[in-house]
Amino acid sequence: MPPQPSSPDALQILSTGIAMGESPRWHDNRLWFSDWGAQEIVTVDVNGNRETVLRTPFGLPFCIDWLPDNRLLIVSGRESRLLRVESDGSLATHADLRSVSDGVWNEIVVDGRGNVYVNGAPGVIALVTPDGSIRQVADGIAFPNGMAVTPDNGTLIIAESHGKKLTAFDIATDGSLSNRRVWADLGAGAPDGICIDAEKAVWYGDVPNKRCVRVREGGEVLLTIDLDRGCFACMLGGADDRTLFLIATEWRGMEKIPEVARARTGQILAIEAPAAGAGWP
Repeated sequence: MPPQPSSPDALQILSTGIAMGESPRWHDNRLWFSDWGAQEIVTVDVNGNRETVLRTPFGLPFCIDWLPDNRLLIVSGRESRLLRVESDGSLATHADLRSVSDGVWNEIVVDGRGNVYVNGAPGVIALVTPDGSIRQVADGIAFPNGMAVTPDNGTLIIAESHGKKLTAFDIATDGSLSNRRVWADLGAGAPDGICIDAEKAVWYGDVPNKRCVRVREGGEVLLTIDLDRGCFACMLGGADDRTLFLIATEWRGMEKIPEVARARTGQILAIEAPAAGAGWP
């Protein structure tokens, strides 16, 4: 029997009125995300209580993650910088990514060793090591988007939105990437944000197809959640890590992003998942 779509009736709407949301992360018993359309870092709990924890002085705070010492990192997309929130709330430059590319940077994931992977134009992945060194570790990626690292720190999986696939790399002890391969050919799927679960499946958000999909390595579709707007990203969390959080927003094309941001059609949705979250983020 083919995988059955999950009933939309099971979806809970936790929050509405988001401009352009991205990068959901479960941290300190709350879902954190970047509302880059509003230049805000926002949290929401399982009861829908919402708080804006930071307003950025720069545009496009695309994505977030945490260092092992619990300091928050923010990708400043247009400025080609990775910023760090200090204990007093000030912002410091954690890495200047212009040494790799002065294009717009996008997604971030910090693995269990404290290695920071950041991707962006023109289809590259940069590594920022705990000692502060910066180097390119992959290129030629067809619109890099969400990234996740397996629980053993051994594999990095990245969404190639324009390539309609998930691509995997082996991670060496020094953070280098090798053995590039197709983890899952998604057919018509256009993957955006991703996360991994304890059964080694990957969830990916899909904007043009208005859905979130759970796939196995090799591309077998295990579950599809159909939505009424584009799914930009997903994250497993909650008390037992079995709640799937979705960021969904209307999509009207690149040229109409300001219009959509003003309309604030973004939502945070939640639904029970078949397996708990695993790995990073």
